[in-house]
Amino acid sequence: MFGYIKGRITHKTPAFIYLEAGGIGYHINISLSTYGKLEGLAEATIFTHLHVREDDMSLYGFFEEEERQLFVQLISVSGIGCNTARVIMSYMTPEELRRAILHEDEFTLGKVKGIGPKTAKRIILDLKDKIMKSGHAEVGQLHTKAVPGIREEALAALLALGFPKAGMEKHIATALSKHPNTESVEDLIKNVLKQLN
Repeated sequence: MFGYIKGRITHKTPAFIYLEAGGIGYHINISLSTYGKLEGLAEATIFTHLHVREDDMSLYGFFEEEERQLFVQLISVSGIGCNTARVIMSYMTPEELRRAILHEDEFTLGKVKGIGPKTAKRIILDLKDKIMKSGHAEVGQLHTKAVPGIREEALAALLALGFPKAGMEKHIATALSKHPNTESVEDLIKNVLKQLN
């Protein structure tokens, strides 16, 4: 329904943004990859996917069209819903995800919360050919900038991704003690997700 929405970012968290366009504020769920790319921007063009269920309509947004396409491919896999796809894309960059699928790296995919060995195999089986046909080359890592208050933002993002509050504060503290030079919310959340597996 919406290909993209261009507007002013009025509120931003690692899990969602409010994007104002034409006097309407859109609540758009985002991945950590998109969050990192929005750092410092007051306005943005967000490529969107409208997910419709019987009792809910949700917008998912991405900084790049290729990330949106990868999300749509993920939710086409049996057993992968929008929230699980967003967790996958928050755990890895699009480049890392494509690399894991192309190299049939079940171990890396299996580290993501909610992805067991069978689901990892299904993702690889269903998406490897599609990704090869899309012609995406492996590219570099996402660059992020330092964000103040990363502990609070990381906790809010993890709760929005469906993790229970109990224990998350401890996991965040552990991740910060193991990686004291962590400067971005994205890196902190990735470190927490890695220690959960």
